[in-house]
Order: sequence, then C-alpha cells, then structure tokens
Amino acid sequence: MDTKMLKEENKIFKNLYNEHGWELENAFKRDDWRDTKKIIDKGRDWIINEIKTSELRGRGGAGFSTGLKWSFAPKKVGSRPHYLVINADESEPGTCKDRDILRI
Repeated sequence: MDTKMLKEENKIFKNLYNEHGWELENAFKRDDWRDTKKIIDKGRDWIINEIKTSELRGRGGAGFSTGLKWSFAPKKVGSRPHYLVINADESEPGTCKDRDILRI
C-alpha cells in the first residue's frame, strides 16, 4: 500500500520551501505557469465565473465567496490607479497559517 497521501504531480505548491529555486526560470522548468496565458486570454469575466462556479471560499470563519469578492474589483481602469492589498491577517493570534499560501 502506498503511504503517500498525494502524488507529487498533483501537488499545487511544488516549491513551498524553495528547494527548487525561486527564480522565474526555475518556475517555468517546473511547469508552474503552464496554460496561464490561455486562462488570462479568456478574460476577467470568464475567470471570475469559473471561480464562482467552483464555489471556492475564503478560509476564514465566514467562508466568503472568492468569486464574488473578485467581482468587486473595478472592471475598467480609469485615470486613478487600482491596487490589490492582501494582508493575510487571520485575526487569530499566533497562528499565521496563511503565510505559506502567500509564499512564492
């Protein structure tokens, strides 16, 4: 019986502890960016709809819909700059569980 719970090829975070290098060149070698351009070319609305359809939710206690949250971003870029701010504050002292998700 195989004692591994998840096969290496099915892992999402293949370089979590940076043993394979952080550089973009190494990310391409790991195939980390495969099909990214195809997905981006489908457009903002398609991507948000896919996330909504997946029912992906935030990991916090409220479990807020990720697709819905993404849909709040401005659709058109005007003269004012737009910023995405991520603070990863779980408001749970001492846990810092989301820091690994945000690592490159």
